Amino acid sequence: MRLTFCGVRGSTPAPGTEFVRYGGHTSCVALSRDGDEPTLVLDGGTGLQRLTTVLAGAPFRGTLLLGHLHWDHTHGMPFFASGALPGSRVDVVLPDQLDPGVSPEDVLARAFSPPHFPIRPAQLGDGWSFRALQPGRLELEGFDVLAREIPHRGGRTFGYRVTDGNRSIAYLSDHSPLGLGPGPQDMGEFHDAALELADGVDVLIHDAQHLCGEFPRLAFLGHSTVDYAVQLGALARCQRVVLFHHDPRRTDTEIDELLAAARNPVVSVSAAAEGMIIDLPATSAATTIRWSDVFSTEWRSQDPAPCPAADLPVRSVLDEPA
Repeated sequence: MRLTFCGVRGSTPAPGTEFVRYGGHTSCVALSRDGDEPTLVLDGGTGLQRLTTVLAGAPFRGTLLLGHLHWDHTHGMPFFASGALPGSRVDVVLPDQLDPGVSPEDVLARAFSPPHFPIRPAQLGDGWSFRALQPGRLELEGFDVLAREIPHRGGRTFGYRVTDGNRSIAYLSDHSPLGLGPGPQDMGEFHDAALELADGVDVLIHDAQHLCGEFPRLAFLGHSTVDYAVQLGALARCQRVVLFHHDPRRTDTEIDELLAAARNPVVSVSAAAEGMIIDLPATSAATTIRWSDVFSTEWRSQDPAPCPAADLPVRSVLDEPA
């Protein structure tokens, strides 16, 4: 299994020189298997635009699985060039919002339709389709997916566990465990759904928008702390935690600093960065993290090493043979 991080920010894009190394696009992670092109995409934030580059401009044929419907997880959809090409297929799957009589396309059209936007979702292309999802297990693009409802503010939200039969990941991009109680450290409960999704996975991609010191005044926004993400990974016996959904005001230097403070003796910790690729081989061979050679080259004048954890094998594509 290969994970390609196309967007890693939360709430709103973060342009500017102080956000170059980790990237400014919002949530989008593309999954592929056996060396194929990505076919299962988690969330459609502005990072979805990057997937066209990963596909070398070819049409996308696969599933876009949304965790919830906030703008930072959907606003890349109208600008996804590979999804509008002839021959494309984009099956959009979203959490059922428990609104009887309202179709999934109509739910999305509340954000994408005049006067707020020029077109409706159904006008994105002939290959686009929309369906609602209930919690449970399903098969998408050859992956086994477990969907569980998790707490988050402002609409029904799902976390996902995805496996290809050999390796597994958990994706909890927006997660407000405090909604189920304070937990042992006032950061939220380590509740059953979160523990089930994360149990023993190779990679846990988790909401890490806040620091503990910020949490008392920002918890109302419905996100998690860095410490909660790392502790969940340790409790669930994950191999590694990838801190995700970075605060849009969090600079590269500040993410470096929070990552250094997040080191844990039980679980490896890294910070998601736009263009980061994680390869999970089918065998027990070591997982590798590297940098995409198809995204922007601006960051290459800087050292990418601070982004992932020091105890993970990291290499730049500049070091790879042509």
